[in-house]
Amino acid sequence: MSYGLVIFDCDGVLVDTERLTVAVEARVLTEMGWLHTPADVVDRFMGRTSEAMLAEIEAELGADATQRFDELTTLEIDEIFERELVAVAGVEAVLDALSQRDISTCVASSGSHQKMRRTLGMTGLYDRFRGRIFSASEVAHGKPAPDLFLHAATEMGSRAASTAVVEDSVYGVQAAVAAGMTAYGFAGGLCPADTLAGAGAVVFHEMAELVALLDHSSSSIA
Repeated sequence: MSYGLVIFDCDGVLVDTERLTVAVEARVLTEMGWLHTPADVVDRFMGRTSEAMLAEIEAELGADATQRFDELTTLEIDEIFERELVAVAGVEAVLDALSQRDISTCVASSGSHQKMRRTLGMTGLYDRFRGRIFSASEVAHGKPAPDLFLHAATEMGSRAASTAVVEDSVYGVQAAVAAGMTAYGFAGGLCPADTLAGAGAVVFHEMAELVALLDHSSSSIA
């Protein structure tokens, strides 16, 4: 059995958004009275939907503060994206290699379709996934529940056992494992390698390593 489908998370795996957002979010939360470092934001929120994040902030700070947080961070992050957002280094070569092997790919993200259209579009990746982009807004439960990845695999006609998931967050790895898929944890971002491994991922540090890892795993389970 070899992989018939590779599901990519979006933020931090395809587009290098996380590095640009967590510092902003940590600073604004701290200014509003809830002390957070960027590492705290990674641990608490990375990989979850924005709705889940805002619900937790509202429980801590109240509705008015949450609305202000959302408005302030959205404005600042949008401006940073316009100046600095790029694709994750090496991901285009990975997509080319998978295409040459006739392995299907798709995106499954906690982010909204609107956000993915923007960030994937800004980095030249949107057309590579057009029609194969899935959002947690389509399922009942976001990560770490398996719903999103199972939904994506079903829509792509792939069984869980022959599906690989590329993630950069603990919540995402947990969702892939819960779905019965093989999780590959990209440790070239913000989440430590040992944390990803502890959640059940096969860890790698550079995107250039991923194709060889997928090839090896496919041959070992053939």
